[in-house]
Amino acid sequence: MTTLQTTGSKIWSAIKLSLNGEQQDYTQGSIPKAIFLLAIPMILELSLESVFAVVDMFFVSKLGQNAIATVGLTESVITIVYSIAIGLSTAATAIVARRIGEKKPEAAAHAGAQSLLICVIATIILSLAGIFFAAEILQLMGASEEVVREGVVFTRIMLGSSLVIMLLFLINGIFRGAGDAAMAMKSLWIASFTNIILCPVFIHFFGLKGAAMATVIGRSGGVIFQVYHLCKGSGILKFRRTHFSWDIPMAKSIITIAWPATFQFIIASGSWIILTRLVAETGGTAASAGYQIAFRNFVFFILPCWGLSNAAATLVGQNLGAGHVDRAAQSVMLTARYNAVLMSFVMLLFLLCAGPIIRVFTTEPVILSYGSTALRIIGSGFIFYAVAMVMSQALNGAGDTKTPTWINFGCFWLFQVPLAYLLAKGFGMHSAGAIMAVPAAEALLALVSWYYFQKGNWKKVKV
Repeated sequence: MTTLQTTGSKIWSAIKLSLNGEQQDYTQGSIPKAIFLLAIPMILELSLESVFAVVDMFFVSKLGQNAIATVGLTESVITIVYSIAIGLSTAATAIVARRIGEKKPEAAAHAGAQSLLICVIATIILSLAGIFFAAEILQLMGASEEVVREGVVFTRIMLGSSLVIMLLFLINGIFRGAGDAAMAMKSLWIASFTNIILCPVFIHFFGLKGAAMATVIGRSGGVIFQVYHLCKGSGILKFRRTHFSWDIPMAKSIITIAWPATFQFIIASGSWIILTRLVAETGGTAASAGYQIAFRNFVFFILPCWGLSNAAATLVGQNLGAGHVDRAAQSVMLTARYNAVLMSFVMLLFLLCAGPIIRVFTTEPVILSYGSTALRIIGSGFIFYAVAMVMSQALNGAGDTKTPTWINFGCFWLFQVPLAYLLAKGFGMHSAGAIMAVPAAEALLALVSWYYFQKGNWKKVKV
């Protein structure tokens, strides 16, 4: 057998091992193998979610620019829900990973159950607000009267189903913290495959609101699968009724880690909302539609980057729990290197092939022009996105969620938002100027996050 065949055989064996979901000890052995085993299912998990995002936009785009704008504006607001879900998920991942590293699976399950209780309470207000104020939310985002009229039901369904979104993200965070990335992958695959199948059918029969209905049904299926395996499965985590008895000290610990993480992502997503509104203001509905198509493609390629970053978070948490501080640091640096290499190829793709990519979704010349420009501008910063994500997730995985929160506030609200307004309105660059602020802010974010990771204060955090 040749060297190439031997290498290929080893890679294939590792892929099968990563997808089998067998329990692994990530606190010892080869670090590259540990990254690989965690990252492969995480990348596949998030890649299929991004496939759905692109497929969804493909079918929605056939309904016209008002439908595209509605989905884009609604998704911008839903990022607040995602932020809370990711914040709680970050806390759950950090605490569960630390307990697993300490070889305390019962304590890990208890922490995960407490995070679910907090999630349900937090979601009630969000869902009610989405149901009763959907039209006002679209108007606040700068939607035209026609967009509001056509899209209010879609927005109401999407925001009203916030609990499903929250649970899907949170429970997957619990699985990742336990090192069971394969289970997280399978649950999101169920949700995404269901979405992909139902989306064109429901859009055909129900119009734009059918896209929302398909999404809710798909994600609900994923959550049912998750809950079954948490309660009845054979993984390292086994939830029991006693784990759901309120534990005030544990709830406080979760909230202490979760609230900065939540604000961390609210800060980031809030700045995206401002930029989305600014693009709509300075370029109109066509610019907004082009931007949303570009953004969906950005999401398609950036989510695998999140997969590697999430692997770093799990490795940091488990290795700190096991007392292997140097191994935790080495895992992060190696993951950042892999991520930067991967995203450099994506950057070249966006710079060279923006037009053909956008043309898949629309042939309207104005939207095509806006979308291609947006994709090239956003694509120029992919290497910075890669490094920033790994560094931020590594700090989060250690339980140091406050540092990335302050970094996000400075880079997005004190730098990105003012720069976007300056370029778009001050310099008269309109929507293109607003989008240029994105890679500029991400470059700053990467540098600052790298600096604070190197300082090493995250090594002393107790969770």
